[in-house]
Amino acid sequence: MVRPGGRSARVQAAVHEAVRALVAEVGRDALTVPLVAQRAGVTPSTVYRRWGDLQELLSDVAVERLRPDTAPGDHGSLTADLTAWAEQFLDEMASPTGRTYIRDALLGDPDGSNAGQCSAYAAAHIGLILARAAERGETPVPEAETVIDRVVAPLMYRILFRPQGLAPAYARHLVADLLAPGGG
Repeated sequence: MVRPGGRSARVQAAVHEAVRALVAEVGRDALTVPLVAQRAGVTPSTVYRRWGDLQELLSDVAVERLRPDTAPGDHGSLTADLTAWAEQFLDEMASPTGRTYIRDALLGDPDGSNAGQCSAYAAAHIGLILARAAERGETPVPEAETVIDRVVAPLMYRILFRPQGLAPAYARHLVADLLAPGGG
């Protein structure tokens, strides 16, 4: 996704900030496009033209909030790096705020581009972890898609549909199974 520049970037930033502020002040259920537009200092037609409706706007805000702030930590080995990343991913995404952002990202995503962007965030982090492991000479290093299928996909399923009792031990188990001899 190319970040807009100039006025477009200012409008996006103002509208996103308005959404975040209004959610904190009045709650999600009270949000309306005219209220967001007023707070952002733009016309409602600007919001409708750019985002289509409130759900698509909430989806755009959610995707931006789901963007990782930092690169995954380097803990010295593939197992340590991937385990730490999976635990952090689980912690952030399984939180009430994380689950709300995931749902918003998916609900206002008619063409699948927001889901694709969220997937790209995870894939980029996984790719960095795998590249570090390869640079250290660790073998075998699984493919990124394998990590997504065997670690990220089950985590996301559980986060969205079976969050009860979800703990870091589950993330550690998924990574250990993936990296066990013959597992990846």
